[in-house]
Amino acid sequence: MVVERADRFGRNDTEALRAIDELDEFGVTVVFANQPDLDPMDPDDRVIVALSFTLARRESALLGIRVKGGILAKLQQGGFANGAPDGYINVEARTTQEVKKLQGRIAHWIELDPERAPIWRTAWELLLEDRLTLNEIAETLHTKGYRHRTGRPFVEVSANGKRKHNISTLSNTFHNWTYAGWVVSLKNNIPPKTIRGNWEPLVATEEFERGLEILARRSQNRDARRRQDYLLKGMIFYSRGEGSSFVRLTGSTSNAGRTNGGTPYYRMANAGGVSFLCRDVDEQIPLELMRIQVNPELIPLIRVSYTHELAQKLGHLKPDEKLRFEAALKAVDEEEARMARLFASGKITDAVWDNLWAEWQDRRSKLRQSLETVQQEQEIHINNLDTALGIIANIGVLYNSLERSDQKELLRQVVERVIVNAEGSVELELRTPFAYLKDLTDEIRSVNRREGIRPQMKIGGDISADPHPECSNWIQVSWGTWIRTKISGSKGHRSAVELSPNG
Repeated sequence: MVVERADRFGRNDTEALRAIDELDEFGVTVVFANQPDLDPMDPDDRVIVALSFTLARRESALLGIRVKGGILAKLQQGGFANGAPDGYINVEARTTQEVKKLQGRIAHWIELDPERAPIWRTAWELLLEDRLTLNEIAETLHTKGYRHRTGRPFVEVSANGKRKHNISTLSNTFHNWTYAGWVVSLKNNIPPKTIRGNWEPLVATEEFERGLEILARRSQNRDARRRQDYLLKGMIFYSRGEGSSFVRLTGSTSNAGRTNGGTPYYRMANAGGVSFLCRDVDEQIPLELMRIQVNPELIPLIRVSYTHELAQKLGHLKPDEKLRFEAALKAVDEEEARMARLFASGKITDAVWDNLWAEWQDRRSKLRQSLETVQQEQEIHINNLDTALGIIANIGVLYNSLERSDQKELLRQVVERVIVNAEGSVELELRTPFAYLKDLTDEIRSVNRREGIRPQMKIGGDISADPHPECSNWIQVSWGTWIRTKISGSKGHRSAVELSPNG
């Protein structure tokens, strides 16, 4: 597999290195086009690859911060930062040299669309008359031959003559402060009527507010339709069986107009597909979360195993890694001292000395950066591990104590997909690093069951694998795809056992 650069392969260092290892197990070699001699499986080259992934992740985060900062700055200056709403068009032009320093090479703004603006001005006039409903406004616009910008009609007429009024866009437009010439962004804490936009408004502020009053009054006079809140919206899939692809399920409610709000289902989008009652599926989620919850007694073992694996992936486990970088720095200092003596005796010219000095500084910078990365990267990952362990060690109890909206957010942070089979049974596919922690926990439990061991905490954080004081048994979780259990004691226990995850 040839990749342009290391940062194009992945922007998460741990996941990218694990992916490279998994590909290597299948006989697939990853090659970087800009550094073809770099071998990700070589311990020395691996440090450089890991550093490339780390820098890529940092650059991605910084890019997001810069983009958000640029958008906020533009909004605060009265600019419009998104695609123009219907009735307006996006305009761009090259800037002068002076403006380029502040706004960049290309300036962007919005202007009234001479073709679409009259349509929405007509819609506003119909609303401000306060005699037509949104459906009737849509009918009037449809009669005049108007359509949405996408080409969708304001009223769709089916083959049997049934009329469907597309009023969602109408309602959104009547609530959009952009048409009144104001910058509004709840995400950036910019409320209405605080920053005037630098574009021409379609309606006056007084007209816009009167339209809002009309819509609010009508909303109060009709019964609010109850909307279902689907817990697993966007993350529930149906599995037809082993080896088959997953089919995304959507939320649907039958008889939604009834007093109780109808009966919600998770079902296929196409008619005649499978469907499951939401309550039957949602009730299984707490039970599945309890299954993946980690016993606090296993956390020290998990941390040891994770530390060893991370050390191997990033090169921290080599005892001479730090010494090698320090020795290289010392060699540079010694070389500089030797050359300084030659320079003082006049055997080296000023030009040669300047070139050598620049080279030494560059080598020092790279070596120190690599040394700092080796020392700091593991601490960052261990902090992330502790956060994930804190969640997965209490996830079952935590989930049941949360409000429904917080339950949805927790699931989206931990669970990649919720898979339902034909019998309606649920299986959770976890995100990283929770999937890794679950697999590691299952391996540790498997080893303990085979050996009849129940891990316990000793004072000082040691792990005791033997409940009997006369035995000095301990468990060491090693890295890679296997677990080594070493047991020693006075009762003739086996000295070493190697177990694979497959048993």
